[in-house]
Amino acid sequence: MRIDKFISELGVASRKEAAKAARGGGVLVDGVAVRDLSQHIDPDRSRVTYLGRELSYKKYVYVMLNKPMGYVSATEDSRLPVVTELLPEELQHRELFPVGRLDKDTVGLMILTNNGQLAHTVLSPKRHVEKEYYFESREPLPPGVEEKFESGIVLGDGYECKSAEISLDEGRASGVITLTEGKYHQIKRMIASFDNAVTYLKRISFATIPLDESLSEGEWRYLTDEEESVLLSFAE
Repeated sequence: MRIDKFISELGVASRKEAAKAARGGGVLVDGVAVRDLSQHIDPDRSRVTYLGRELSYKKYVYVMLNKPMGYVSATEDSRLPVVTELLPEELQHRELFPVGRLDKDTVGLMILTNNGQLAHTVLSPKRHVEKEYYFESREPLPPGVEEKFESGIVLGDGYECKSAEISLDEGRASGVITLTEGKYHQIKRMIASFDNAVTYLKRISFATIPLDESLSEGEWRYLTDEEESVLLSFAE
């Protein structure tokens, strides 16, 4: 792998920034300053230091994004902006994709990675990965809705949902829903089964990993080592 590609893919600096640092002696490979960043290295064995910081290459990348409204959970779309456009250019080169989907008008926690096998495993219905959503509805929900969620709501097309949990706020027009599956527009359809409608929906947790509320909509960060371990545990 080229040295400049190694640096840019880690999101540390752009290739242009790395080249400038190298001209000033700020890029070392195995302790030796290099100015030609087109040279190739073994990313698993070479020791690269950038402006005094030793870099560690990871084959797989895991990112938390606070998805804003209006973005599609995809890597490309002919009409609408996609969530990967919110990542810096260096990360876009690593071909990350969203783990699961959120509707265009749903906001909140989205995890992106380039680990296809992990994504496939985590999304498998057999894993029963929990996903939590904060919602607001047009009208208060009726008494007994909690029991109906627990027993499995039947949607308009006849599909019987797996047992789910709903915790309502005072006023019963907002609360948190916990699912272990992810059918198309599922929460909207569940609420619609009570002749009601969702007016706001935000995913606040995925696989027990909570949304970092310090992230504004459209902002991202890498998963912490602890969060990464939690995510990987679902693939074991």
